[in-house]
Amino acid sequence: MGTPAFAVFSLKKLVAAREHIVAVITAPDKPQGRGKKIGMSAVKEYALSQNLPILQPSNLKNDDFIRTLKELRADLQIVVAFRMLPEIIWSMPKSGSINLHASLLPQYRGAAPINWVLINGENETGVTTFFLNKEIDTGEIIFQEKEQITTDDNAESLHDRLMEKGAELVLKTLRAISSNTISTLPQLSVKELKIAPKIFKEQCEINWRQSAHEIHDFIRGLSPYPAAWTYLKEEVVKIYKINQTSQKNLEPGEFKSDGKTFLEVGTLTHNISVISLQLQGKKKLSIQEFLRGYRYFNTSLD
Repeated sequence: MGTPAFAVFSLKKLVAAREHIVAVITAPDKPQGRGKKIGMSAVKEYALSQNLPILQPSNLKNDDFIRTLKELRADLQIVVAFRMLPEIIWSMPKSGSINLHASLLPQYRGAAPINWVLINGENETGVTTFFLNKEIDTGEIIFQEKEQITTDDNAESLHDRLMEKGAELVLKTLRAISSNTISTLPQLSVKELKIAPKIFKEQCEINWRQSAHEIHDFIRGLSPYPAAWTYLKEEVVKIYKINQTSQKNLEPGEFKSDGKTFLEVGTLTHNISVISLQLQGKKKLSIQEFLRGYRYFNTSLD
């Protein structure tokens, strides 16, 4: 059970290992992009290429879907970046249902763990497999693998490493369950529980009154998607990458540029230098490409 590219790697790993996949369950096809052309999930595209049976329920509690699922008689359900399952679904297989989560549980439960570990400036994260239960991301832990976060990481680079590491962990978990050699651990209570809720566009606006370090983590945690944004001359501009400078000669949100090679913005602490950005409706550009085509500046960014 999965939908985005993150889930495809785990499915590929299972196919390569010649595991018996009785069905792939993914999201229904839906309109995508500006043209609203009907598109399929990344998981469905791969499943079709492998001639795997596909189910696309719009309602996980639908009687026909539940009946079909029961008829498959799956020993185990593997969930990677899908949806919250009702108990009648996750409790169905005799070996239960496992989930791959892109954090070191119990920290960063929720829909956007990769984004939030970067936004919060963490230097370590990882992947966890666990058994599903009634509460989201709270089941008993099977395996965990740690992953170091570098200062150059953004959401894309960290996503890709955790996607590969997670796929290996899914296969390791499946084999342990198959051989009856697993021992699970309850999730520990922690003093400071950090969560990773879904991120909405309005939450992605840059607050220039934060420190340069906080803004750097915020931008890389949202790059390339959903992308941090601000206003430039009343136009929305997404900012994908910045460098911190040693200068402190601009007020928060104030900028300076030579109109050719650099654009710096003030923060609560030091200036930041914009490396790549994108005006709404335009393509992503380096700062030099952007400045060649955009010459009209305000005195500040909101």
